[in-house]
Amino acid sequence: MLLELKNYIINFFKGMGMSDHISGLLFTILGYLVLIITSYILYKLTVIILRKVIRPIAHRTTNHFDDLLMKNSFFLRISYLAPIVLMYFTLESKLFIAEPADVFIEGMVIIFLYITLALVFQSILSTINDYYNRFNIAKDHPISGIIQVLKIIGYIIALLGIVGYLFDKDISSILLGLGTLSAVLMLIFRDPILGFVGGLQLIFNKMIAIGDWITMPKYGADGTVMEINLTTVKVQNFDKTIITLPTYSLISESFQNWRGMEDSGGRRIKRSINIDMNSVRFCDEKMLEAFSKVDVLASYVTNREKEILTFNKNNKVDTSVTVNGRRQTNIGIFREYLKEYLRERSDIHDDMTFLVRHLQPTEKGLPIQLYVFTTTIDWGEYEDIQADIFDHILAVIPEFNLKVFQYPTNNDITSIIEN
Repeated sequence: MLLELKNYIINFFKGMGMSDHISGLLFTILGYLVLIITSYILYKLTVIILRKVIRPIAHRTTNHFDDLLMKNSFFLRISYLAPIVLMYFTLESKLFIAEPADVFIEGMVIIFLYITLALVFQSILSTINDYYNRFNIAKDHPISGIIQVLKIIGYIIALLGIVGYLFDKDISSILLGLGTLSAVLMLIFRDPILGFVGGLQLIFNKMIAIGDWITMPKYGADGTVMEINLTTVKVQNFDKTIITLPTYSLISESFQNWRGMEDSGGRRIKRSINIDMNSVRFCDEKMLEAFSKVDVLASYVTNREKEILTFNKNNKVDTSVTVNGRRQTNIGIFREYLKEYLRERSDIHDDMTFLVRHLQPTEKGLPIQLYVFTTTIDWGEYEDIQADIFDHILAVIPEFNLKVFQYPTNNDITSIIEN
């Protein structure tokens, strides 16, 4: 039927007094115009059908996979295939007689086919990644790096197919030819290769996951991991700035992951307060009597005093000399007070490391360090708890006849001069 239509049109041109060559050329031009217009109409019809049929169906289904296909332009890119297929089979039918034009247009159709298939493949991969990210497992095992590698492979295969068609070579022979350029390719794709290897190590060794809080001072990173890609890891700092780290740097260099703290359910308080060593002294009867009235210290002071008196008596210690035997000190009782005070707080873990200890005395006094864990990992709540504890400590220190060490201020110096 097409051949009869072709002969009819050519004979029509001949009947108008045109030569065979001109008649054939006009038919070819007309045929190409009709083919282009028909292909465009077919593309538009395909898009309309997909919008009117596929989109409503996708919105009605409970499965979100088809919605993600729509989001990633899968159906739009599939619609490109309709005019491509029409053009390809029309050209294969040898309906037109202009061989150079046929070869050129067929080449363009083949190239466009490879590009379209690559784009469709990218849409499928993006949809798989988006769908996978909806599950909790994606936080610990992201696949975005693997997806990016597959996308690159898809583009490479499409490129090899285009090159093979243009130079009339199969892909295997092209790959053999590329072997001589392997060093150059390794140089070009160095970062993606290192990033891919690093990404696999990060994922399978569970070194990092989306949502982790990491710290990497070299790159100014101190925040939450947002994305793990083939060559970069995106981190949102707590000041809302975005830092991109080379993926491989997380393997080749050290970084701090705070996931353990978050998983444990406790956040560490490690802070010291410096005591003026000139205020440290043995407790006299009056001080012991005052301390024994403190609820959390009553039993400790009484039992400790009995223990010391028994020791001194059994060892016949001359207690008239202050340095002989054993005695309670105000700083020792203060340290015990801090332990009991912290144990009574419901916001401090009693089943994690719990220390109130002396550090090495320095020219800045004797540091008393609190090393405990809060029952919350929320930053704001943690800071409130820590501040509340040290507010109380600073206020209660004078009750133990102790002083906090601090450098003299102008007011202190003025007061000394005046006195």
